[in-house]
Amino acid sequence: MKDKAVRNWHTHCLLPDGTELQEHSIKTDRNIVVGEFCQIDYGLRGADVYVGESSKIREYIWAGGDVRIGNWCEIGSDVIAKADAYIGEGVKINGRLVVSGALDIGEKVEIKEGFEAKGDIEVRNPMPVFMFILIYLMTLLKIQNEKELDRILDELFSEDEEKMKVPLMIPARSKLNMKLFAVPSTMKIGKKCRLHGNIRAGSIDVQQDTVIFGSLRARNRITVVSGVTVHGNVESGSTVYVKKGAHILGDVVANSLVLHEGAKIDGTISAPHGMRIERGP
Repeated sequence: MKDKAVRNWHTHCLLPDGTELQEHSIKTDRNIVVGEFCQIDYGLRGADVYVGESSKIREYIWAGGDVRIGNWCEIGSDVIAKADAYIGEGVKINGRLVVSGALDIGEKVEIKEGFEAKGDIEVRNPMPVFMFILIYLMTLLKIQNEKELDRILDELFSEDEEKMKVPLMIPARSKLNMKLFAVPSTMKIGKKCRLHGNIRAGSIDVQQDTVIFGSLRARNRITVVSGVTVHGNVESGSTVYVKKGAHILGDVVANSLVLHEGAKIDGTISAPHGMRIERGP
């Protein structure tokens, strides 16, 4: 199933409405999906939390529902699941594991400060998290064929995702630390988010009333809309779109710039391929 046709679903990054990237944690009321081989220097706090194989979470994991941690992951602090937990082979937890429901746990798991599970405990290797997430997304999007997943996610990332209640998604091989939030491809940031750090992606779309305490840099297009405030520079290898009511406190550097007359840029503008001023709504 993990063939070329479905390999791209986890290249998207989506931060849903209301996401908070705080000093020590990423917080959302949605599910959290983390791809394989990620390095995240934050804690994760959400509904269900799924972490792909060989990822490293420097802080804690707190889930209001289930937790699934893939093989050979390392968690820097506690793992708390208010429902069930599924811990893959070779996982290392440098804190406590507290599970309010059942626990499925693989072989060679290290838990530095012990564990507590109120439900049944099974020692076995759970389903690989990659496969579980694939099935989860297919169920969420109500599709039967996994080959449709890339197309539907592409459409989803170009439209309003509110009705779908899609999870917070961090793609495979992403790096998040106190200075940098870097993902390999598309990033969509929802409404009324508060993010600390410098964001790097293939392309970036920032929705209404979000505040970013850092810079934006993308190889392709960047779009910021009404109510967005960026406390830093915005740099693109393509076009930057600054819509009405957006405010950029730093510089804008891009091949071209489309700037609404009702937007504000405090710094300098560099757009060698030209700048267009938009008027009206």
